[in-house]
Amino acid sequence: MDPARVQKDEGGGEARTPIILKSRSAIRILSQMPSSSKMAEGNGELLDDINQKADDRGDGERTEDYPKLLEYGLDKKVAGKLDEIYKTGKLAHAELDERALDALKEFPVDGALNVLGQFLESNLEHVSNKSAYLCGVMKTYRQKSRASQQGVAAPAAAIQVKGPDEDKIKKILERTGYTLDVTTGQRKYGGPPPDWEGNVPGNGCEVFCGKIPKDMYEDELIPLFEDCGTIWDLRLMMDPMTGTNRGYAFVTFTNREAAVNAVRQLNDFEIRKGKKIGVTISFNNHRLFVGNIPKNRDRDELIEEFSKHAPGLYEVIIYSSPDDKKKNRGFCFLEYESHKAASLAKRRLGTGRIKVWGCDIIVDWADPQEEPDEQTMSKVKVLYVRNLTQDVSEDKLKEQFEQYGKVERVKKIKDYAFIHFEDRDSAVEAMRGLNGKEIGASNIEVSLAKPPSDKKKKEEILRARERRMMQMMQARPGIVGNLSPTHPSMMSLTPMRLQGARMPLRTPIPREYANVKHPVYCLMLYHRSR
Repeated sequence: MDPARVQKDEGGGEARTPIILKSRSAIRILSQMPSSSKMAEGNGELLDDINQKADDRGDGERTEDYPKLLEYGLDKKVAGKLDEIYKTGKLAHAELDERALDALKEFPVDGALNVLGQFLESNLEHVSNKSAYLCGVMKTYRQKSRASQQGVAAPAAAIQVKGPDEDKIKKILERTGYTLDVTTGQRKYGGPPPDWEGNVPGNGCEVFCGKIPKDMYEDELIPLFEDCGTIWDLRLMMDPMTGTNRGYAFVTFTNREAAVNAVRQLNDFEIRKGKKIGVTISFNNHRLFVGNIPKNRDRDELIEEFSKHAPGLYEVIIYSSPDDKKKNRGFCFLEYESHKAASLAKRRLGTGRIKVWGCDIIVDWADPQEEPDEQTMSKVKVLYVRNLTQDVSEDKLKEQFEQYGKVERVKKIKDYAFIHFEDRDSAVEAMRGLNGKEIGASNIEVSLAKPPSDKKKKEEILRARERRMMQMMQARPGIVGNLSPTHPSMMSLTPMRLQGARMPLRTPIPREYANVKHPVYCLMLYHRSR
């Protein structure tokens, strides 16, 4: 039957108002109504209502959750796409939390439809928190869009990247009874082991595994680390921009002995031909680095401000400007009560939506500080002195510290220094006698210096930080930041060569910036001056 029909009087008189049905759904609705309603004289409003209901239903029937999506404020197209996903069984309305729904509501319609399409095509077999996974897909889409707008080519995965061997993974899970939880940022195996009754592993039970081939997954890693001891969990970090792993993972064992075995057996192990992995003891990071904060804010103000955004903050570390002790250097470190609290804070503060006193902040993990063991520290005879003013020279420092014993040499760098004693007892006595004392225009802080870590490892950490900082700067236009290129946590003990950072310096850098040894900050300082 033609959906556009003209009803005529029995006597062949003038045609009445045409009854126009826009879709098959409208015809189906009309066919279910009493004939008296269909043939009513004033059928215009009735048919408008029918066609509206047909539009709401689309080509198929909607679920009972569809009206809830519209009521929440989602666009009709977005609600319809989400409802289609509901009907596939890959996602239930109850699995979406307010965070995901709010994000979808704020997303541009085309972007939201694209994100939902990607979500529908994803393998969700091992995804336990689908709401968080959807938020991760949205975050990745936003990052790629920003990079595209800036003319920065988004990193692309290698063509035909091999995915995980699902059959092998299934056999491992069946054999061990462990679980596998997949998010956009990591693939987590285990934690805790089945029927575990012991304590949660402490410091020293986790190892960091680096230089992992980008197309390697837990089906190859688990058997390798199982030989070293009982695994608590294994977290393979993923790059949502490419879909491959990031080249590193964290493996936590149930005891320290297993972690030590893993380092001994697997560090520099050839996991594939010509590919060697690096394995070292890891420590949970509780500290975040935050850049681009106002320089006129003190510690108490920073604690109050950052405590609003995430729980668990118990300390803020700032460094005073050498020229003005009332000002900070434009960055700080946030210390949290646990790695979990720090991770939550990083997610919330790193969205780009939170401004601190009107400033766009840059948030990243602070470089991990390896704590030397007691035996190593018992041999240290070098003091670390910080909070020095410009008027305090190396000669003046030597004069002050030689009261406690023979000083071999003094090395001052900006506002901190290292004092090398001939013997340890003199160093300890000087630390106790001068810590907190006023030298120059400020009170100094004195502590035993930690032995320098492996130079190669330090440079790898710094290069990784440079890459992350550059990516964040590219993704968030206009942010340069008040980040100090001089603080010891930001620099290696020896100047880094520019070519070592693998950063193309496409813009000529004026001579006055040539003495800045950190490539990223060199660029930042230059662009701030333009």
